[in-house]
This record gives sequence, C-alpha cells and structure tokens, in this order.
Amino acid sequence: MASEKAKELAAKQKAEVKAAKLAKKNSTNPRDWPWHKQIWQTYKVTAEVDKQLNLLLAASFLGVTVIGLVIGILLPPWWMWLILGIMGGLTAALWVMLDRAKKATFTRYAGQPGAAEVALGMLDTKKWFYSPVITATKQLDIVHRAVGPGGIVLVGEGSPGRVKTLLAAEAKKHEQVAYGVPVTSIVMGDGEGQVPLTKLADTIRKLPRKLEPSQVTDVKARLRALDAVRPKVPLPRGPLPSMKGANKAMRGR
Repeated sequence: MASEKAKELAAKQKAEVKAAKLAKKNSTNPRDWPWHKQIWQTYKVTAEVDKQLNLLLAASFLGVTVIGLVIGILLPPWWMWLILGIMGGLTAALWVMLDRAKKATFTRYAGQPGAAEVALGMLDTKKWFYSPVITATKQLDIVHRAVGPGGIVLVGEGSPGRVKTLLAAEAKKHEQVAYGVPVTSIVMGDGEGQVPLTKLADTIRKLPRKLEPSQVTDVKARLRALDAVRPKVPLPRGPLPSMKGANKAMRGR
C-alpha cells in the first residue's frame, strides 16, 4: 500500500513539474522568458522605431571583429585574436542594441499619459520599488511613486499647474503616513523646472541617500495603509505591457 501511494505521489509531482515547465515555456510574461528570448524581443521592438539599428549593430560587430583580426595578423596566433574579436564584436553589438533600445523606448512613449513608468521601470528593482498611477484626474494628470534609498519620490505628469496641486496633496498624505521620511516631488516634462523623461531615472538615482534597505521595507508597509483607502484609478496600470522584458534587459540582468 505504501509503495502504491509513493508511486502516486511521485507521478503527481512529476506531472506538476512538467505542467510548470510547459506553463513557463508558453508564458507571455517576459520575466519567464530565457535571456535570449528577452534580447530578441528587445531587438524586435527597438527595430520598429529605430531604422538605423541594423546598420549600427553590423558596424559595431564588424568593427571590433576586424580590429581583432588585424591584431592577430600582427601578433600570431591569428585565430585566437579572431575569436576574441568576434566575442568582443558580439558584446559591442549587444551594448549598442540596449543603448538604442532605451532611446527607442523613450521615443515610442514620449508624450503619452503614464510615460513616466518607462523611466521608473529602468530603476534597480533591488533598491527601488515603484507604483505606477497611484492617483490621477479625468484630465489625465497622473502621479506615480517610487520608494528607495532617496526616500519617497512622487512623479507627476500632465498640466504643470494641476500636477503641482496634485503633487502637493499627495506629498501631504505621504508625510502623514510615513512620518519623518523625506518626500521629493518631481514634475516630468520639458519645461523650466521640470525633469525630461530621458533624465527622470538618473535624477531619481542621484537623490541623496536617506533610507537603509530595512527602512525602505518599513516605509512600503506603511504606504499600504494609504493605498488601501484610495478609490480605484480609472486608468490602465501603465503604458508598457509588452516592454517589461526590455526594461529588465536594459537594467542589466
């Protein structure tokens, strides 16, 4: 009897493992994809916007490979330098692709409501935690939030006048819940005193360190109480349902 039960349990576990592998293989979530599939998806999305991508990739790969070959001719054995050149060319091409992918992402979503999430998604997820569209108005004035070493960062986008009022109200709420934690308000845009989408992530990263990792976790817990009483935001949770894998690749896996 015990042997039969053991066999049934083993068969059940084997079936569960097989089902999990199949689900991961067919998953549409980029987090479940292998690294090569993430890179391929990044390439396809970038190539749709960046028409010079293929030329730049070829130039970077061939340029470094040729340099390796020339060195090999001068300093035998040539085949070793050729292999190193090819490896270096692939690395250079990958670097170029990720750099162009970042720029293409900004180009694709610049000016769209919720575009700040593009930059927030490029933050180091081991240090920063972000919540897109924590509040919004019918006029598409939006506030996002990031929590990390620099404290609480509120990012507003939309009409500058309305956004400043919305940010001020949100800053007051956050200061009441996370007492003593610095709250920084940023208006995203291209006007005076605003931070462009392309510089948003770097601006947040460069904020002075205010919180330790354990404090960040505590602040997140306190903010859950604030989020729990919010009305449902009548907007999609972000503009990039298909770009998460690209953002992850650009952050560095």
